[in-house]
Amino acid sequence: MFKKIKNVMVYRKQFLSLLVGVPSYEIYMEHMHSHHPDESIKSRKEFFCEAQEARYNAKGGKVSRCC
Repeated sequence: MFKKIKNVMVYRKQFLSLLVGVPSYEIYMEHMHSHHPDESIKSRKEFFCEAQEARYNAKGGKVSRCC
């Protein structure tokens, strides 16, 4: 029962993160370990700041969103 609830919470977190456009740090780490083992991994803060910069500053400071 607890495992099922835990799985639901994990998927809920992933869904909400994708919904608001925040990439997953855990997925980034898995990718770096499997595809780029010799490169250094950014800290969670560095990763988040870079993701925010890419999302909100991608068009020369103009916010690109639907609303």
